[in-house]
Amino acid sequence: MRSLEQPIRPFPVLDDTRPDDMSLPAFMVSTTRGFLPRMDPIVALPPEFEALESILQRMPVKTLVGEPGLLAVGKLGETVTTELPDLTDAVDKYRANLPLMNALYRDYSFLASAYLLEPCHERFVRGEGYGLARDVLPANIARPIAKCADLCGFKPFMEYAGSYALFNYRLVDPSAGLASSNLRLIRAFEHGLDPTSSEAGFVLVHIEMVKHSGPLVAGAVACIEACASSLTPSALPESPPPRQALNAALSTVLSSLQKINATMETMWSRSRPTEYTSFRTFIFGITSQSMFPNGVLYEGVPNLSPNNRASFRGESGANDSMIPLVDNLLSIPMPTTPLTEILQDFRSYRPGEHRRFLEWVKSAGVSAGLKDWALALAHDPPSFTPVDGTEKNDEEDEQAKTETRALWIKVLDQVRDFRWRHWCFAREYILKRTSHPTATGGSPIVTWLPNQLAAVMDEMVRVYEAVGGGLGQEVEGIMDLVGRQRDMLRKEVRKFCEERGVTGDGV
Repeated sequence: MRSLEQPIRPFPVLDDTRPDDMSLPAFMVSTTRGFLPRMDPIVALPPEFEALESILQRMPVKTLVGEPGLLAVGKLGETVTTELPDLTDAVDKYRANLPLMNALYRDYSFLASAYLLEPCHERFVRGEGYGLARDVLPANIARPIAKCADLCGFKPFMEYAGSYALFNYRLVDPSAGLASSNLRLIRAFEHGLDPTSSEAGFVLVHIEMVKHSGPLVAGAVACIEACASSLTPSALPESPPPRQALNAALSTVLSSLQKINATMETMWSRSRPTEYTSFRTFIFGITSQSMFPNGVLYEGVPNLSPNNRASFRGESGANDSMIPLVDNLLSIPMPTTPLTEILQDFRSYRPGEHRRFLEWVKSAGVSAGLKDWALALAHDPPSFTPVDGTEKNDEEDEQAKTETRALWIKVLDQVRDFRWRHWCFAREYILKRTSHPTATGGSPIVTWLPNQLAAVMDEMVRVYEAVGGGLGQEVEGIMDLVGRQRDMLRKEVRKFCEERGVTGDGV
């Protein structure tokens, strides 16, 4: 019997993102900007950071004015040593301004990654293996980034949301908003300050995907609210029936995911597969990477790790919050494998409010019995007793239930579509162009994405079989595609595992 012992406490999702409030973290969760920062990222640093700004502008392989930068001539390390003071005290001066702390975290993380991986880039350009990176981060980078990361709630290493992607854009014309032609990168490693480059395309497509996440957030919250309202009588007579509200919410989630996936598809033309590995060198992490066999020593930052050697995962699109939100909303089960343990570890590489929101969605959905109620699979009696003790007749319209089940599978299919495309990217951009065994985040390049992709396809089959089909021609077509892709995925994973001499256990 479904019941709520305690009412579900709402999560503080913002409608007004309060962009001028410097006391709030840059990353919250809102129905308007979704998982984007609640204001456009800060571009200009205070004058105390002039030396940092100067180095960052001169750092890329090709600078904004088109000249060879410090990374092109192998002079970044030397420049950091001779020109960059330790600005930790200046960071502390602005500690109450959290969006500025996020901008400084972004900038120091770009510098840290470039400094550590500069030797690997030089070898890559010569056609050699990556070899070893620098494994000591000097105090003039280590101390400020550790301070900024602590104040912002990040790891003291480059992360997807806080630095590399979602806090790394500026608007050419502020009045034009987030239009594709209006976006430019603030920081880049290779040629990304040129908006037509593959590096710029790679990052900007991610930003443009996440700009569609506001309705995704709103729809997820509305699903939870509809489920909770099915267990309690509404005080508002004009409120729609719970299942009708659920179907509207699932439709919102579906529409948002369709826009996200359509934007994701533009990656093929905006970031060319043949050029990805050249700037990819700089977004590798420390964990499970051959370039960092002993981690990295952060000079001047005691107690960062038990042995003073830190190891962090690298920047990865897997740290984005959109698909994990839907995983949690739909209670998609993941297999108990070491690959799933990596997925769980990635959760700590997201902004704090994103992590808390995803945890709230998962907990609230399970507490209210969202999945069982939505799919009408629970063995509840036709009449049940809500928490207020009144009787309620559960005579939901069968057509509305059928609509819910179809929408549920269509949303699952958008998750499958996202993960299938991500696997295709990995195959075409990475597997066919490099033998390096791990992704930037430290996951096994051949098996990690298939672990999650296979899980969602398995869930689609389970749900479809449990409800007994009869959900219309569109859903039948979806399930036919799932059957073919499952076979294709198995064959592809087996092929790449055999070619690289790795095991596909657990996938």
